[in-house]
Amino acid sequence: MKTLARAALLWLGFVLGQALAADKSLPRYTDAGPEPLLARVFEYIEKSHWEAALQETEKLLAAYPNFRLAHLIKGDLLLARTRPLSRFGEGGEAADAAKVNDLREEAIARLRAYREKPRQDAVPRYLLQLSANQQYAIVIDTERSRLYLYRNDQGTPRFVADYYVSHGKLGTEKMREGDKKTPIGVYRVIASIPRQKLSDFYGSGAFPLDYPNAWDKKKGRNGHGIWLHGTPADTFARPPKASDGCVVLANPDLEELARHLQIGATPVIISNRVEWLSLDDWRNERQALLAMIEEWRKDWESLDLDRYARHYAREFSSGTMDRSAWLAHKSRVNASKQWIKIGIDNISMFRNPGKEEYVVVTFEQDYRSSNLSQRTQKRQYWIKEEGRWKILQEETL
Repeated sequence: MKTLARAALLWLGFVLGQALAADKSLPRYTDAGPEPLLARVFEYIEKSHWEAALQETEKLLAAYPNFRLAHLIKGDLLLARTRPLSRFGEGGEAADAAKVNDLREEAIARLRAYREKPRQDAVPRYLLQLSANQQYAIVIDTERSRLYLYRNDQGTPRFVADYYVSHGKLGTEKMREGDKKTPIGVYRVIASIPRQKLSDFYGSGAFPLDYPNAWDKKKGRNGHGIWLHGTPADTFARPPKASDGCVVLANPDLEELARHLQIGATPVIISNRVEWLSLDDWRNERQALLAMIEEWRKDWESLDLDRYARHYAREFSSGTMDRSAWLAHKSRVNASKQWIKIGIDNISMFRNPGKEEYVVVTFEQDYRSSNLSQRTQKRQYWIKEEGRWKILQEETL
């Protein structure tokens, strides 16, 4: 079976080697999925402990009967009892090269994510602040084929669980309808479609996202039907790149995740590769943006148009108004006011994970003045312009 050991290590790209060895001195996230068992299988293969590897594979299949990768590994281990193997997947009956390669990619993604887990004290840079009514948040790392779930601990994200996922066949950075890519950006879960209203292809159900959002539309992106959904009944998981743009989870994982989703509220941040910050660095970034929002609020209350205007980017827009029209409108409104008081609460702030640097800020606004009082919900897109955070787009929800 030494040939099998060499082949296994080669097709994994030495995922189990020293280059990706975990530093066990650091606290790491836990994982209740198949990855711990899968990692043990290949550790036993690496050490030539064949029967132990087979026993761990049997445990995998008992826990996940439709796990095709585990079936293929078992086939190799059984076949290797009778003759040397020259390639991974040789023990899989009628397994063509494309399917074997898909399973190879799945194994690499699962083991790499398991071995390269973020530290427990690391926070995704994008979850700057969750509002009081957002109990959970999702961050997806397409490069690692991983979905991370966080709970809201008084505005601070705390890790809950992570899951293997598949995404678009042709990668990410979705631009148009039918390009088979997954969008990168800040989205929300906007609906729940139960299993009974879907074909078996979508598994346990589906949760549509609000792609294209306001930013996507501003950038000319189109398309629709980007969902979180499950897998067919006979399939435990799909290859890392297998969807037409959706994010796909194993049915048990989707069912577990569904318990934490709030329609219209749960943010879903999709990134190519998650950028992690220490809690201190994360707090500093959050505080810097909160300070700019507070400065904008005070300058609005001042009725000084020049102070107020400096918070709006050159390409600002709101509805049909550009920056000039917006400021002219505000000048007319201010002329009728003796005073203005602005209250802002229930703020959420999510940073875009893509190449475009912006932050989506949503809040409840309590506007009171000498002749008008109203409470509204607003969403703003803040960008960096000349080294300073400014508002590029604003809408009332």
